[in-house]
Amino acid sequence: MRIANHDNRAALVIGEDGDERVIDLATASAGRFGPDPDSLYDNWSEFLSWAQDLDIPAATSTPLDRARLAAPSPRPRQVFAVGLNYHAHASESGFESPEHLPPVFTKYVSSFSGPDTTVTIPDGGSVDWEVELVAIIGRQTHEVSADDAWDHIAGLTVGQDISERITQTRGPAPQFGLGKSFPGFSPQGPWLVTPDQLRDRDDLELGCTIDGEEMQKGRTRDLIFSVPELVAGLSRSVTLYPGDVIFTGTPAGVGAGRQPQRFLQPGERLDSWITGIGSLHQTFVAAGRATD
Repeated sequence: MRIANHDNRAALVIGEDGDERVIDLATASAGRFGPDPDSLYDNWSEFLSWAQDLDIPAATSTPLDRARLAAPSPRPRQVFAVGLNYHAHASESGFESPEHLPPVFTKYVSSFSGPDTTVTIPDGGSVDWEVELVAIIGRQTHEVSADDAWDHIAGLTVGQDISERITQTRGPAPQFGLGKSFPGFSPQGPWLVTPDQLRDRDDLELGCTIDGEEMQKGRTRDLIFSVPELVAGLSRSVTLYPGDVIFTGTPAGVGAGRQPQRFLQPGERLDSWITGIGSLHQTFVAAGRATD
């Protein structure tokens, strides 16, 4: 099942390959679920039970407009971002691979956007790319085991942890949250995919290109801490709430890890994808230009 935030309303996505259509869930459920996408996660188990028997004629659907898509969980109570969770990325960043839970920071919700956007490069910024698998929590979770963690995950989506490296690393201590939370720096989408829809939820290919040139390509089977291990590890310290968003880490190939370093420039297009989920498309402009 694919669930989209379409025009700020929860919607079921049907169709494939550019011919997707949406069914408004508030209308289909006679107001039982939605229209607010956030409210769907608060009733996720009940929604799944209802959706299993869903039989709605395709004629009630409307064409999906990617320009109207927003982040699948637009206003989470908590956002977790995980660093150094692929061995090769840890190495290119100059760090040893983590033996315990990897570094965890946040991205502020004001940086959230949908899948197709125009992003402003801050004045003097060194803006980098980090394609990531994003997990969205579906049940309140505390001290869950890794074996049971998938049952607490509503679904998965594609994310970009766009990062302004100067702000991120400026002393006397790093400012990860600020450097990764400029407007538009957290595009997600195009929709949430429930784990049961994926051939192997623990082995997904992900990558990104700039103007068609491959920058990153990896597989989530190479995560040092898998999605369920991350959820279990986080839940030992905090309570996870329905709709919470977890950026699970990026594979090798970021601009800061290259020799020489390479950063995004005005006019460039960043395309990101995860097999079985979908794609993101960002175009970059200089400060002072209007953004979407």
